[in-house]
Amino acid sequence: MRKALAYPLTVGYYLAFLATLLVFHAIQWICYYGFGYQAHKWSVDLLNATLIGCLGLIGTKIRFSNPHKLRNDKPHIIVCNHQSLYDIPPLIWYLRKIHPKFISKKELGRGIPSVSFNLRHGGSLLIDRNKPNDALVAIEDYANVLNDTNRSTVIFPEGTRARTGTPRRFRLGGLITLIENMPDAWVLPVSINHSWKLMKWGNFPMMPGVCVRFTVHEPIPVQSEKASDLADRVEQVIVGNMED
Repeated sequence: MRKALAYPLTVGYYLAFLATLLVFHAIQWICYYGFGYQAHKWSVDLLNATLIGCLGLIGTKIRFSNPHKLRNDKPHIIVCNHQSLYDIPPLIWYLRKIHPKFISKKELGRGIPSVSFNLRHGGSLLIDRNKPNDALVAIEDYANVLNDTNRSTVIFPEGTRARTGTPRRFRLGGLITLIENMPDAWVLPVSINHSWKLMKWGNFPMMPGVCVRFTVHEPIPVQSEKASDLADRVEQVIVGNMED
């Protein structure tokens, strides 16, 4: 019965999702070229709040727990496990105070309304995963930009999304590079649970009634310990708070 209900709900969701991307692509363009960074950021924040609302059409609930008062005068390295594309809108919306940007594969910089425009123009970094050495150099340069602007970045050390609640092995090279090049930053571990269930049956239909939980852990100053030790500690915090 639940899966039968999922088909019409998913159709409605995808229609709303596509309409949101198309409308906000135009809004982003106007804000970016007409009014600059702050207006563009406002449009991206509102876009992601609307995308969260679209998930409500299939009964998805987002529970975002962040008891910490985050500083907006320091950059943050937001480190998360990665279970689905639907991890991203809540991170942008609920952490909007600290201006989260993304380290993403270059393929996402083209062809997706709203998403590609934001990745190209909103302060994120697009890397070629087939050239890991070049990617690490790009991350070093990107860290300097974040230092200068006090903006934050989201990094998913698993690289590829996990298809179940079991995390993939963390690849810590990019995270360690950020830590080593952002001495005034804070590392913010985030555990994401159950967003993989949205895609349990594939792209169609999506599972209705899923409760996706985000748990923001205590921020850690980069200077508190050696980069490799801090990266290992962050992985343990994130994985240790994941559920089946």
